[in-house]
Amino acid sequence: MHYSRRVPAPVHLPVLRLGVEYESLERLELKSHRDGEPLALVSQANAGMVRRDLLKASAGSDPLRDVPCARLLEMCAEAAAHFMSATLPLNEAGETQSPEQYVAALSASSGLPHTLCRANMEKVATVLREMPGILRGLTRGMDLEVIDSGFAEQGGVPVCYARTADALGVVLPSNSPGVNSIWMPAIALKTPVVLKPGSEEPWTPLRIVRALIAAGVPRAAFGFYPTDHEGAAAILDLCGRSLLFGDDRTTAPHAASPAIQVHGPGRSKVLVGADQIERWPEFLDVLADSVATNGGRSCINASTVIVPAHADALADALAKGLAALRPRDHDDEAAALSAFADPRAAQAIDAAIERGLAAGGAEDVSARYRAGPRLVQHDGGAYLLPTVVRCNSIDHPLANTEYLFAFTSVVEMPQDEMISRIGPSLVVSAITKDPALRAALVASPAIDRLNLGPIPTSRVEWDQPHEGNLFEFLYRRRAIQRDETW
Repeated sequence: MHYSRRVPAPVHLPVLRLGVEYESLERLELKSHRDGEPLALVSQANAGMVRRDLLKASAGSDPLRDVPCARLLEMCAEAAAHFMSATLPLNEAGETQSPEQYVAALSASSGLPHTLCRANMEKVATVLREMPGILRGLTRGMDLEVIDSGFAEQGGVPVCYARTADALGVVLPSNSPGVNSIWMPAIALKTPVVLKPGSEEPWTPLRIVRALIAAGVPRAAFGFYPTDHEGAAAILDLCGRSLLFGDDRTTAPHAASPAIQVHGPGRSKVLVGADQIERWPEFLDVLADSVATNGGRSCINASTVIVPAHADALADALAKGLAALRPRDHDDEAAALSAFADPRAAQAIDAAIERGLAAGGAEDVSARYRAGPRLVQHDGGAYLLPTVVRCNSIDHPLANTEYLFAFTSVVEMPQDEMISRIGPSLVVSAITKDPALRAALVASPAIDRLNLGPIPTSRVEWDQPHEGNLFEFLYRRRAIQRDETW
């Protein structure tokens, strides 16, 4: 499939006020990071509009109530085909977007090369296609009649579940289109969504919405509100349940809220046990995939590798392998690194790494295999080259630290200290057969997803909960007794 270098522009992206299209006088111009050409004029919703709509929605009818869950699953499968192949409307004025135009626009605004845009596109479609299995995983195998009636049996015991919110609010980032996969099961769970897209990446959530509507999901189940921080705060305040994506500064104030599921830095890790460390060269491909898949932009990329020995040799070999990844043109089929849509972000990260190195106790091993600086320009974009830092301690500022590119630190410590010192980790891939270490990892409350064996941290099985179970977030079990004669 050919993807044009040029993006027809600018198009208009509207607000969807619970399914009703709205063209705002206030618009944000979305530009290409490569040449500054305008890509879209994005209508903006102010906080007052968001509050009015959400208060009205909570008092109104439920657009998904009368649609059987089985039919919603069929619609999700149909939406997958639309998302991948169809030319879908951008607005009611007749502007449309083909899959090729979607990839070109997404690449231009976000910095992702076409290869990674298509990979994330397939990830979204896979979640839509595999929704029945995903719901079985989230509900732990319950009959999905529980979504329609609230009643089911689990292990021979009658159970009742009630929805916790009229809508799921979602405050999205711009780093990777694949994060949209986390909210999509809400539709099959009969919960409307209120989406605040990332400022640089409105394309994917809007295309998902258009694909689901084309498959028959009621329009009123979708809110799409490009807005500012005050508008995002209104979504978090007024939706009964919300997902919040962002860095520590954005997510920390909401970490204790039971109504907000926080998706901050993952600080994912690979651990190699003492029983396997002598075989470390065999695992270099697993380490490289963990660090660099999706350009290193995901919370499931490994930001730390922890080993009980051979840290120096492992760091050198990993750095040498990742050095083969170089910036390529955005439409190059071999492109694997992403540009930064905002060069200032790349500059700030580069400066932070240099400050950490200057503090001592760490070496940029990748510098051995770089001819020049870490921060480079290519194809009109700012890139940070893959970086492996050997840290003397897990307490070093560059250890257990996540950056938005292919970056990792390598730390050596005794195996018996690993569990107590790794800290909160979205994903841990543990390369060990040691029963005691495996048991300790399983018991650790600091780990959200655990891979046992040489499995990249970046590999996701969607029937497993990702940083919280969306079904248990949107539904609560309640006690109920029924007189069977009534």
